[in-house]
Amino acid sequence: MASDLSTKAKEAYIDDHFELAVDLYSQAIAVAPNNPVLFADRAQANIKLHNFTEAVTDANTAIELDPSMAKAYMRKGLACMELEEYQTAKAALETGASLAPGESRFTSLIKECDEHIAGEAGELPKHATVETSASVVPPAESKSLDNVAAVTRDTQLAYKSCERTPAVKPKYRHEFYQKPEEVVVTIFAKGIPAKNVSVDFGEQILSVSIDIPGEVAYSFQPRLFGKIIPQKCRYEVMSTKFEIRLAKAESVHWTTLEYTRDIAVVQRPNVSSGSCKPSYPSSKLRCKDWDKLEAQVKKEEKEEKLDGDAALNKFFRDIYKDADEDARRAMMKSFVESNGTVLSTNWKEVGTKKVEGSPPDGMELKQWEY
Repeated sequence: MASDLSTKAKEAYIDDHFELAVDLYSQAIAVAPNNPVLFADRAQANIKLHNFTEAVTDANTAIELDPSMAKAYMRKGLACMELEEYQTAKAALETGASLAPGESRFTSLIKECDEHIAGEAGELPKHATVETSASVVPPAESKSLDNVAAVTRDTQLAYKSCERTPAVKPKYRHEFYQKPEEVVVTIFAKGIPAKNVSVDFGEQILSVSIDIPGEVAYSFQPRLFGKIIPQKCRYEVMSTKFEIRLAKAESVHWTTLEYTRDIAVVQRPNVSSGSCKPSYPSSKLRCKDWDKLEAQVKKEEKEEKLDGDAALNKFFRDIYKDADEDARRAMMKSFVESNGTVLSTNWKEVGTKKVEGSPPDGMELKQWEY
């Protein structure tokens, strides 16, 4: 039955029905969970759908089941490159190249990884040419990797329009907090045996799975906001939850747990040789003048025209901000004791007595009984 499902999945993949292919491969895996080929092929379909973290997980499973499968390393390398985890991608590709010496795609992709790694370090590799990047063109055929085309970055962009499966509410709630050197992720899963929990760490990926017999498996595979040090990461399963401690590669503040393209991942300071000041650490190569941006924001706030309650509140905030300590104490005391009807900045006047309420004309002050 698994072979029939696999055949249908391959046909769906050839017809560019990648979501159907993933679904059929998943059904086949449920029947034959120890077949590494199914995981490797589902990884390729996930790459087409831009499900890169899922593709890495599938490739890792295929490698665990069959460490000699070269195409599993290829697909892990491709997915990691899309996730900009070039060190991890290079390691996988080098292992795959040793298993398939005649496969030229490994060499091309390793070269591309070297260029990106050198670019992150602020230098160009020795073999780099004038071009900033090189497209990886897959050869026409390759029997050693079952004729699976290497998907380049430019090719994958053509599939941006693929429909995604609607988000499903996770089975377990999670949250995180951070310290300068680490991020602590808590997953609230009660009474889960440690043997049913699997946690893997990548260069910028966290993979968590809970597999309890008779229940739907839980999977949490975020691409992280910043890079981590997998060797220093650890986790602990407790009675009501389990904690995952991620060692930061850089001591920077994570604004979210998961990476989004709207937020530049903070890596290291970028200093140009020109007149531009040291920029805020960013993975982007161009320099930003953050002092100029801050000044622009302050100018916009100052020139912002408000009306009604908003203008009045801003007026009071400005008074409080520019006041000395005694004036602030007077403002707080008078406002609280008068139930918000009096606001005084004269501490000598209000500091020695209780401030009575002074309602507006036409209104009456009442004392509430509790």
